Amino acid sequence: MTDDDASSRTQQAGGLLEDTSAPFYTIGQVAEILGMQPPALRRLDEQAIVSPERSEGGQRRYSHDEVQRLREVLELTEEGVTLPGIRKVLELRQQVDELKEEVAELKGQ
Repeated sequence: MTDDDASSRTQQAGGLLEDTSAPFYTIGQVAEILGMQPPALRRLDEQAIVSPERSEGGQRRYSHDEVQRLREVLELTEEGVTLPGIRKVLELRQQVDELKEEVAELKGQ
């Protein structure tokens, strides 16, 4: 391996770690990070609260963004919000984010 190859791989790895949407964490890692049981994470996937990508072997892979979303879900459930309510809150937040991006683009024109 040449120095250029090593440098290129380091840049690619650094870019992957900086990409918060890259599917990086296994279900076990996320369960440990959040103090949850894997079955609870599977249930949230089945209920379409989060949608982790799948590895070639079919294992769930969560991104940093999805871990953050799961943290929000935990906070909302601790406040007594039901899963349908959480789904609606997350949908509305997504719409707000999209509208903010649209406004920023329009201001830039």
